[in-house]
Amino acid sequence: MNVTHPSFAGLDLLASAVLLIDDGQLIRYINAAGENLLAVSGHSVAGKTLAAVCTGSATLQSALDNGLNNNWGYTGQNIELVRGDGEKMHLNCTVTPLRPDMATGARLLLELQPIEHHLAATREERLIEQQQASRELIRNLAHEIKNPLGGIRGAAQLLEYELPNPALKEYTQVIIKEADRLQDLMQRLLRPHRPMLPATVNIHEILERVRSLLKAEFPGSLQIVRDYDTSLPELIGDREQLIQAVLNIARNAAQAMNGEGEIVLRTRILRQVTLAKKRYKLAMELKVLDNGPGIPDDIRERMFYPLVSGREGGSGLGLTIAQNFVQHHHGTIDCSSRPGHTVFTLRLPIGLA
Repeated sequence: MNVTHPSFAGLDLLASAVLLIDDGQLIRYINAAGENLLAVSGHSVAGKTLAAVCTGSATLQSALDNGLNNNWGYTGQNIELVRGDGEKMHLNCTVTPLRPDMATGARLLLELQPIEHHLAATREERLIEQQQASRELIRNLAHEIKNPLGGIRGAAQLLEYELPNPALKEYTQVIIKEADRLQDLMQRLLRPHRPMLPATVNIHEILERVRSLLKAEFPGSLQIVRDYDTSLPELIGDREQLIQAVLNIARNAAQAMNGEGEIVLRTRILRQVTLAKKRYKLAMELKVLDNGPGIPDDIRERMFYPLVSGREGGSGLGLTIAQNFVQHHHGTIDCSSRPGHTVFTLRLPIGLA
């Protein structure tokens, strides 16, 4: 059912979604970016109308009608489409009439591009630069603090040995324990900088490991739901780093819900995606969803920064470490959150760029 023509051989390499539509407004072709955007496969939508795949606006429908009836082109901004799974999208769209010799059976080329795509890319680049500067500062501070802490702890131990009154040892124990706590914090700040140990890994084995750890840590009514795409190929990565990254995110969710509620671990394949300024033919998308209270507005923009925590007593390092490990794998991590629905999305490349 797909249109094949040398002029359109490169459509699968485009970052924007492209659909070819015939006289009856049936989809004849959809590229890889279109499959990702609309969460469909080319085989499942071939021969269907756009309205059967997603709910569009009257403006877009009018543009398609005019393109077919009057051979008019159209460019629109902030057009709303609702996918089959209910997710709303705001898109820039272009309708271009095609000459009969360009693609047999196709009359219109429809290009869709999320308006937040460029904004998200710019924001991600800015945040990464800010976070790298922040992490470097924290790392330097950790090195400066680590050695004096060892001296403080040693002095407290000597003082404890010399004290004549055993009751006073309670105070030296406070010093020793706090020094140990701070040293542990310094080690955790420096730990993400260790080199990767790459090997072939199965993402679902990693998720099953995370699931078993969460079940042991939160044995109550926490529900952990699997939603796996079992066709995902293996990827090259550091098994321990990936386990820790996903565990930090999922553990934060469980703690925010006090060990109750639901966490969903979802995997999907992505095609022709850009990650960290590189284009990949295949990538893996992992989503960690929860129905907890959501991330407070005042820390949402800073939640990946070191020592930023929305939980009393939290170290503020879990998400920083997760982001570090994902970036070690040339991937990206982002989050959307509202009360009752928080989603962390990890995207990791599969194979070569």
